[in-house]
Amino acid sequence: MAKYQGIKIISKVEVKDKDALAIVYTPGVAASCLKIKENPEMSFEYTNRENSVAVISFDYQTSLNRAIFLKSTLGIDAYPFEISSKEPEKIKLVVNNIEPSFGAVDLSLIEPEVKNIDFNVNIPVLKGAAADLKEFFLCISKNLFMFSYDKLTGTTNEKSLQLRQMAGGVIETELTEKPQEKPVGIVSDGSAVLGLGDIGGLAGLPVMEGKAVLFQELGDVSALPLCLKTQNADEIIEIILLLQNSFSGINLEDIKAPRCFEVENKLIEKADIPIFHDDQHGTAVVVLAALLNALHLANKKVNEVKIVFSGAGAAAIAVCKLILAVGATNITMFDIDGAIYKGREQNNFAHEEISKYTNLNNFKGSLKEGIKGADVFIGLSAPNLVDKEMIKSMNNKPIVFALANPTPEIMPDKAIEYGAFISASGRSDFPNQINNSLVFPGLFNGVLKHGIKKITNEIKLNCAFALASLIKDTELSTNYILPDALDRQVPQTISDNVI
Repeated sequence: MAKYQGIKIISKVEVKDKDALAIVYTPGVAASCLKIKENPEMSFEYTNRENSVAVISFDYQTSLNRAIFLKSTLGIDAYPFEISSKEPEKIKLVVNNIEPSFGAVDLSLIEPEVKNIDFNVNIPVLKGAAADLKEFFLCISKNLFMFSYDKLTGTTNEKSLQLRQMAGGVIETELTEKPQEKPVGIVSDGSAVLGLGDIGGLAGLPVMEGKAVLFQELGDVSALPLCLKTQNADEIIEIILLLQNSFSGINLEDIKAPRCFEVENKLIEKADIPIFHDDQHGTAVVVLAALLNALHLANKKVNEVKIVFSGAGAAAIAVCKLILAVGATNITMFDIDGAIYKGREQNNFAHEEISKYTNLNNFKGSLKEGIKGADVFIGLSAPNLVDKEMIKSMNNKPIVFALANPTPEIMPDKAIEYGAFISASGRSDFPNQINNSLVFPGLFNGVLKHGIKKITNEIKLNCAFALASLIKDTELSTNYILPDALDRQVPQTISDNVI
């Protein structure tokens, strides 16, 4: 009999083409999120939550042994955690707030410390021995045998819902004979999910599962979705620090600005593992790579073009900073209140900081006014904000990156119809998909392989240049400025360029 030493988080389905990517991740995943937002009980229908148990103790190996036992004997997808404090209030903080990701919590390994704690959760919490673990946890494992995407019918959203219902989500665990490699934690509070906004950690779980699929399929990195109930920055930070010995790194996801800046900065300062906010830095890397190739095709230079942003949240500010780092000098950012400028009443601390380096002419108008004469539009905001008149008012050979998901600021085909030289979006059903999946799987593969503890600006720039250079000049075209999201050479190239 095999002697299992580890647990790996794997995909229940193969992501073999763009159609599969659209069903497993974006834009199809949004349908499951909305169903769960409408009815939280549907989280057991559209994710693997029904068969997921968090096993918590004060020692990672002890939790791992228990998780291996639960998987090998009962088929339960059990996830090992080490908590670094025996204080009842700290344990309570963690258990109460990881509830969105799990169908049950196993605390039997720390019975003396938890037997008198009353947890505020609606899932089973095991505090000691149980006569029948399967019955106590109420776990149900769904598996797909000889699955084919051809069995799914209807729209992308309908196919995505069917897949998750059939499979019980899109991830599961697998026992390995190799020593345990701790997973990357995909941590979210659900406050800024895709184009859905603040839907909460529970409704955001399908996205994090989809993200875990891409980590595994593209980067061979085991990744564990950890959706939190709390949206308090201090609590998010404390929970991650209490559990950090359970992970090889942390990928922060879908946390609203400016909270995400505080969470990331404090974790980078205090944690002993690499911290990466993908919405910011993964987006920044892939957008910069796309922009470099688009400008090359347009025969324009980054230090000479006028760039306007729609959106000034976490992603937009990170993209802006990385473009500034390669020499851009004329950038203006816009949000719902118009242009961002120094001293603006509506500025948060992140807006005020970025205003020191952008909008140097102190423009105070609207996006519709500000886009006039622009060479580049980068949208990281909301659907349908850009119209025909705005595209036609841009400079010659306008470059339009409309990246709001799942519905962009302007549909890519409409942007081209109205005169855009190059149009890109976050969607897989149009040319020039700008997708973070080109970055984070390979980046974490390289970071973990080389033992890197901090992801620097230099690493991000190296990855952006490497990604852009994957397309030869002879192949570069207005419909091909980035490699395909499922091109297997991309993660290897990114991994090789983190050092």
